[in-house]
Amino acid sequence: MARVVVVGSINMDLVTLAPRFAEPGETILGERFLTVHGGKGANQAVAAARLGAEVALVGALGAVAFGDQLHAGLAREGIALDHVARIADCGSGTASITVAGGDNHIIVVPGANAHVTPAQIERAQSTLASADAILVQMEIPLESVEATLRLGHRLGKPVILNPAPAHRLPTECLQLARYLTPNQHELAILLGADADEDFRALMQRAPAPVVLTRGEDGAWYRDGGEPVHQPGFQVAVVDTTGAGDTFNAALAVFLHEGLPVAVRKACAAAALSVTRLGAQGGMPTRAELDAFLASRATR
Repeated sequence: MARVVVVGSINMDLVTLAPRFAEPGETILGERFLTVHGGKGANQAVAAARLGAEVALVGALGAVAFGDQLHAGLAREGIALDHVARIADCGSGTASITVAGGDNHIIVVPGANAHVTPAQIERAQSTLASADAILVQMEIPLESVEATLRLGHRLGKPVILNPAPAHRLPTECLQLARYLTPNQHELAILLGADADEDFRALMQRAPAPVVLTRGEDGAWYRDGGEPVHQPGFQVAVVDTTGAGDTFNAALAVFLHEGLPVAVRKACAAAALSVTRLGAQGGMPTRAELDAFLASRATR
């Protein structure tokens, strides 16, 4: 069983299903509203747990506004929450998500996630030291992202940095990541480059090995040498929310099997995740992933 530590955000997703996206200044009628547990950190922790990993989460919840609900949901998934702080007089993070035509628009309000500190990361050192892989994203303060990269590197642990939402980070910090897992737009922001530049050229210039997600096209990865393509898996798309988080979680869970295998399984897990509604609602179990891969192997 792989041991994965996730450092990141915990949100309540406020999801509206609509026939299309509203234009600026326009009001349209939605079709359905629901609340769904989310946040990139929590999503990746849940996905990794369902794929069979032993998972610990480092993050923060508010003492009001969804904190108890989110904590209980993570506990039900078997995730260790010893390093999830509760912040007084603060709401938990929220993400307002509109889903239309299988795509989504998202606005995130950090709430308690803004209170994840480098000191909290250091207090979790023994937990990070026990990990086979560490996952961190960028919905928490950048100083805490950098602290995770430095501590993971100091401990000799592979840190996967999912640079979403993308911000510039110092090159010396990016070099501490074992893998960067952006899409093309995020990679261009990381490098201060033109988003229209060929993504393979951007991958070659990155200061750390890159696993680039490309939606239904799958992923490209580079760990020395030329970028390699892992094709995606064709499925009926219902909701793409959480697909990237599922990909990152699977990459961490299966990294010990080697990068090509891990990327293929990550693409398969992400494909399964978009066939159901909701970020965490669509995340597959290990049994579902194994069955899906077995069915594709026979074709």
